[in-house]
Parts: sequence; structure tokens; C-alpha cells
Amino acid sequence: MLSHPEFESAGTSAEQSWSVSDLNRRARTLLEGGIGLVRVRGEISGFTRAASGHVYFSLKDANAQVRCALWRGKAAALAFEPKNGDAVEVRASVTLFEARGEYQLSIDSMRRAGAGALFEQFLRLKEKLAAEGLFDPGRKRALPPLPRGIGIVTSLQAAALRDVLTTLARRAPMISVVLYPAPVQGEGAAAAIAGAIDSAGARARQDDIDVLIVCRGGGSIEDLWSFNEEVVARAIAACPIPVVSGVGHETDFTIADWVADLRAPTPTGAAELVSPNIADLHADLASRARAASRAISDQLQTAQQRLDWLVRGLKPPSARLAWQRQKLAHTAELLRNAAHACRHAQARRFTHVAARLHAPVLAPFAQSLAYLAGRMGSALNHRLVADLARTERLAGEIGMLNPARVLERGYAIVRDERGHVVRDSAAIAAGQSLRLRFARGEAAVIVDNLKAE
Repeated sequence: MLSHPEFESAGTSAEQSWSVSDLNRRARTLLEGGIGLVRVRGEISGFTRAASGHVYFSLKDANAQVRCALWRGKAAALAFEPKNGDAVEVRASVTLFEARGEYQLSIDSMRRAGAGALFEQFLRLKEKLAAEGLFDPGRKRALPPLPRGIGIVTSLQAAALRDVLTTLARRAPMISVVLYPAPVQGEGAAAAIAGAIDSAGARARQDDIDVLIVCRGGGSIEDLWSFNEEVVARAIAACPIPVVSGVGHETDFTIADWVADLRAPTPTGAAELVSPNIADLHADLASRARAASRAISDQLQTAQQRLDWLVRGLKPPSARLAWQRQKLAHTAELLRNAAHACRHAQARRFTHVAARLHAPVLAPFAQSLAYLAGRMGSALNHRLVADLARTERLAGEIGMLNPARVLERGYAIVRDERGHVVRDSAAIAAGQSLRLRFARGEAAVIVDNLKAE
């Protein structure tokens, strides 16, 4: 039974008459002094925000309800915007609104109840890590297109593990998979997950893994809560290899999703993101092989066409020597004609000069001129003979350089399989194929008995 000194001093006799105001005021005193601050859980109903900024609503459960007042200053300090249907927990004092005789809760603080409280914690951690830059796109790393190995952090009993392994075996059976087991829910799960991520990062080079999947199947916010813990977020951020988060279903978001280099909607989706499809690789390889074959074929055809063009421009040494001989004979003919023309021109000139010198005063000079003309003609004939002899000598020397002339004397030209001339027996081996070219025709031979000098 509640008691209060003021109430007891006033007496309780049935004859005493109270005003309604007295009754309500004394009831308020009893409530505030007898109960004090309490914590109450319930669902918000009839939510109203007055023009003054004060908030009024009822807090109810399945069997009862109580009126609540949240004053403007307290309402402005809330970390969330309350609404009808929210499950909350309030810290309040029990009081009575005297004007209407209704008892109510005067709320000092309010937070989400149950999952709502976890959600508040989620938002606070998310805001903290975002301020530190852990969610920045600039720190996200690209996934390797063809990883050597894939690491997985999850529970050995998780159905998600079977889904991931099945997907990887179907898409990329050639890639090794390393499992770093850890419980994914319950007490101590967050620390175990962080430890498994740290272990994977430390052993990445030793285990030949280039990317890490952190995953588990769907569940309630409580089931997924380990992936909302700060220790897991910081382990993902510190991991030296890219991390893909595949936690829950497509609609589930955790802190791990925000910190990871890439978020997958499901564990199976994570497996698909980190692994190339072997069928696509085969198709790409076949396409590249066809392109390379076409490119090589085109290059070979171009080279063959150029070779044919160069071959057409080549002439055998005998043809070049014949051309040089012809050119030399033509030059000799030009020299003879030039000397003959020069001699006739000089003779005509001397004859002309001699005719002009018939005068008696010039008679002594005419004999000298005639003598000089005779000597000049002899000198020109001698020079012409010398030039012709030199021309014939050079023609003979050029003819001696003609390989056909050498072959006519019984020699042969020896070439190996690549067409190179063999000048030394040390350059060939027994059993090697050679080609011999004679003055007329060629022959293929096999080296039988090789003797080095």
C-alpha cells in the first residue's frame, strides 16, 4: 500500500471533503514520490507533435496503455525520428496531469527497443566509420580478373558455404579455395570472424589467395549482428587483399558491406563476383586464337608478296656481268668514235689553217704546222690504241669474276638447306642435306663421310 506523510497528515476520514484539484495534486505527489524514474517498453500510438515542439503519444502493449509527454528540449535531443508503431524504451518519471486527472509518463530519454536499439547502435557505428573514411570509394580495390586462389571466411556448418563452393566449382574449378572457419553468430562470433580475416590477410601470399569472401546466410538483425561489430569492420579495412562481403539476403545491409571493397547481394553472388566463368574464358580464348591465326596468316601473305616482288627484281650474276660487258663494249665504241671524230676534226682544222698559210711570208710556218699535225695524229692514234687495250683488259677481268666461268672449269657451288653458301667443312655435319650447283644443273646430296682438314 502506498503511503505519503502529507497524505497521512491530512487524514482519511470519510467526512472530509476534498476538491478535485486537491485530490489530483495529492495523487500526483504520491505518484512522483512513490514510483520515481522508471524504464518502460512499449509501442508508440497516437503520436502528435504540437506547435510548441512538445510531443504527445501513448505507449501501449497488448493489454494496456499509458499517456506520455516528451518535452521540446528532450525531443530535439533524440537520435531518431519516432513514429507510430515504433517499439521503444523510455526512461521517465510517473506523474499526473492535474487538469484532466490523467496519470502519464514524463519522458527523460527514449531509444528504440530490441532491434530498434541495435539499429541505433548500427547507425552510430556507421556514422563513426564513415567519418574516418572507411566507406570512401577511393579506398576500394578492384577485384583480380583471374585470381590464383579465393579465401572464404564463414562457418563450416553454414548453408552459405555449400552455395559458395558449388558456384566456384561450376564457374572456376581450376582456382584453389582456402577456408578460414569462424562462427557467424552468437557470443564471441565477431572476434572470431575478425581473427579469421586477419589470418587470411597474413597468409594470403603463403596460401596463394588474391581475394577474400566474408559471408553467411540470411537472418534477423540479431543473427547478422556479428557483421555489424566494429572489430569486424576494422579487420576488413586492414585486410591486404580485396574483400567481398556476401552477408544475408539482397535486402540485408551490414557494416561489413559498407567497409568491404565490394558488396554482393548474397553469398552465391559473392562467389560469382570473384570467379571468372570458365565457359566465358574458353570462348574468349577461342576468339583470341582465331584472331591471332588471322593476323599471322595476313602477315605471312604480306611477307610472301613482298618476297615475290623482291625476287622479281633480282638478277643472276651472269646477267649482271653480261650487262656490264655490254656497257663496257658500248663505252669502247663511243671512245673509238670520239677519237675518230676528233682526229678528223683536227685534220680539217689543220688543212684549213695550212691553206691560209700559203702566203710567202707564212711559208716557213706551214712546214712546222704540217709536222705538228702529223705528230698530233700519231699521238691520238697511240692514245686510242692504249684506251682500247685497257678496255679489253678490264672486260677480261670482269669475265674472270663470272661464277659461270668458274663453274665451267669443273667447280661447283655448295649451299645448305637455308640456301647459304658453304665455305668451310666445319659448318656442316654428317647426314646433312646439301645442294650442289654446276655449270649446268643442280643436285641434292647427303653428307656421308665428313673429314676435317
